[in-house]
Amino acid sequence: MENNDYQNTEYTNGRYETKKKRKVSKLSIVGIILLLVVLWGLSLATVVTYENQYTLIKQFGKVNRIIEEPGVSFKIPFLESESRLPKQIMIYDLTPSDVITVDKKTMVADSYTLWRIEDPLLFVQTLNSQVSNAESRINAAVFNSMKNVISSLSQAEVISGRDGSLTNLIMNNIGDSMKQYGIDLITVEVKRLDLPDDNKSAVYERMISERNNIAASYTAEGEAEATKIRTQTDYQISVNISEAESKAAAIVAEGEAEYMRILSEAYSEESRADFYTFVLSLDAAKKSLTGNNKTLILSADSPIAEIFNKVE
Repeated sequence: MENNDYQNTEYTNGRYETKKKRKVSKLSIVGIILLLVVLWGLSLATVVTYENQYTLIKQFGKVNRIIEEPGVSFKIPFLESESRLPKQIMIYDLTPSDVITVDKKTMVADSYTLWRIEDPLLFVQTLNSQVSNAESRINAAVFNSMKNVISSLSQAEVISGRDGSLTNLIMNNIGDSMKQYGIDLITVEVKRLDLPDDNKSAVYERMISERNNIAASYTAEGEAEATKIRTQTDYQISVNISEAESKAAAIVAEGEAEYMRILSEAYSEESRADFYTFVLSLDAAKKSLTGNNKTLILSADSPIAEIFNKVE
């Protein structure tokens, strides 16, 4: 080994290495460390925003900017921090509460709301980025609105309002009050409207009694109407019978008049009168011959005998 090479060679870990090679090795380690530091810095500076969230970039606790679109963005490490808020529509189930109608009927209302964060900056400023704070505000607003609306309606109107009109009244009563917190209150839906457990039986009994009274009233009205119809029908029948009997009497009178006219014509000529009298006498004699006795005994002055005596 030459003297120059010997001076640049060291015995390390059981082998000879040149000083040049050791220098390159140290530079590689430094490079790797620098690369790791850069990657770590990039990871601290990179902000990933998903589709269902807002990303808030803050500096010393103050919101600098809000990222609403999904994707990758950057921040200044250590100087800026990030926080996130939900962007999707959320559901909040309210605790069932008692409400009183205008006719002093207590009901239990169980409802839920659909809402979302519309203005994230206003939401952070007023509610400190807390969803629980938002739900507390929503709960108070919906309960007060529901109480005010139902207190102006009767129990029957509340029940019939389940077709959607009750929701509209509640939403109109709330108005835009939730906008001040950056909240968009989409809808308030009533899941259940029921009676309190402690007075259900009494209310049901009263409802049954009321329905029985209504049924009795309908029955009485029906019977009165039936009596009226029967009376009118009987009267009409009497009128029809009277008219029929009057017409029958007139027809009978006409028939008797016609009969007398025919008799008058029959007796107007002597030959017809004698023949008619003869026929009537035969009929009278025939009717007197009943049973097995076919003998007719007549006195000499009997009109029938006189007729037969006249026959030559």
